[in-house]
Amino acid sequence: MWFKHLHLYRLHETPRIALEDLEEAAAEHALRPLGGSEATRLGWCPPGGRKSTSLVHELQGHRLLSALRQERILPTSVIREELDERVADQEAAQGFPVPRREKQALKEQIYEELLPRAFVRSRKIDLWWDTSRDLIAVNASSRARAEDVLDLLRQTLGSLKVTPLATRTPPLRAMTEWLHAPDALPGALILGDQVELKAKGDDGVLRARQVDLASDEIHRLLENGRQATRLGLEIEDRLSLVLQEDLALKSLRFADALLDEASQQSDVDDALVRLETDFLLMAQTLAEIIEQLIEWLGGEARAVSEPAEADLSSAAIA
Repeated sequence: MWFKHLHLYRLHETPRIALEDLEEAAAEHALRPLGGSEATRLGWCPPGGRKSTSLVHELQGHRLLSALRQERILPTSVIREELDERVADQEAAQGFPVPRREKQALKEQIYEELLPRAFVRSRKIDLWWDTSRDLIAVNASSRARAEDVLDLLRQTLGSLKVTPLATRTPPLRAMTEWLHAPDALPGALILGDQVELKAKGDDGVLRARQVDLASDEIHRLLENGRQATRLGLEIEDRLSLVLQEDLALKSLRFADALLDEASQQSDVDDALVRLETDFLLMAQTLAEIIEQLIEWLGGEARAVSEPAEADLSSAAIA
């Protein structure tokens, strides 16, 4: 249940929908089996797994939904091998090379023939909706996958206006400043042991793990103009994470004390009770930490209730 990666979004003109209505709307967009000619499909599934029928869990204003993405895996090497064989047979039969356009048409034909027999991979993507803070977070490894789930939520609700959460101080600037002056880190924030530094010119990106971020070597790189695009951080006794320049939170690791607290609270055999207990404790912890992070980064870049038209046209999903 514990999230690994989070992409954060601010809701605008927040839809007010009762839990029962949201459950009913989600059921209309529940995952259906892939058709034979379909490459991918995305739909809602029960967060509690096969033994549960609820598509939405809500506890103290925190809502949990899960989307399941199914995709057929058809390696390009398989298509290429089949294409080479068919082209070779056709050239041997007709005595001259197969034109490029025919090869492309043959490749598309092979893809359509093999797709229904391809292996299907399923991946679950969790969405957390903090209704009291008008915040949505998607537990996805990439922004593209997160926005796929937001699009599914938009279809489910009929409309949805969200923008990626933004702060007045860009994370890139703040992370670089924190590396320059570790003693000036705010609150309970502690430097971790991994970093990604990007040069302003064409010197590429430097990635380092299990390093002392307060070392002279890191300082020399910063003095040469590099900036931090990813930075490992710890929030004392709560969790560790890697902050990215787009404000995504990656590689979340919750503190043992927090996991022990969850275990004590959910020491029962009911899997759904454990799921809801873990989710509520995690959501409350993350909500507080995200508020702290926004404060450390100078507050939000724009008032929640007044998103600019330019921002909506370029960044909003609606």
